[in-house]
Amino acid sequence: MKLTTFSDYAFRVLIYLASTGESASLSELAQAYGISRNHLVKAVNTLEKNGFVRTRRGVGGGISLARPASEISLVEVALSTEPNFTIVECFDYENNTCRIAGACRLERILQDATRAFMAEIGKYTLADITGNSKVLLKLIARSSA
Repeated sequence: MKLTTFSDYAFRVLIYLASTGESASLSELAQAYGISRNHLVKAVNTLEKNGFVRTRRGVGGGISLARPASEISLVEVALSTEPNFTIVECFDYENNTCRIAGACRLERILQDATRAFMAEIGKYTLADITGNSKVLLKLIARSSA
């Protein structure tokens, strides 16, 4: 199972905001992670659309968490940022051309694995993964210097 770079960037935005406890600009986030500002715009827009962050323009504006980190489920973020979890062709019932679909036992195993993955990340919130915020911020500061 692999999440897209888009999801990775969305998680990084949330981790930064939860770790600092403050709002941040797109430029600040881009510099912190060494990521193009343009790549972050789409991730932030998706996070805002799904109620994870709030954005304000102008002086004193920025991006901030829309709700407490303890109320942001990792599975909820993954589901909102991933286009789908079609890890093999047979998961795409509309476009499946696999000749052994339905008889191949791999399909069931991979479906079970996907459900297990979602169940596992569903146990955690943003607060769970940012409990070491001082260490995270130290590493971010070191790498962006």
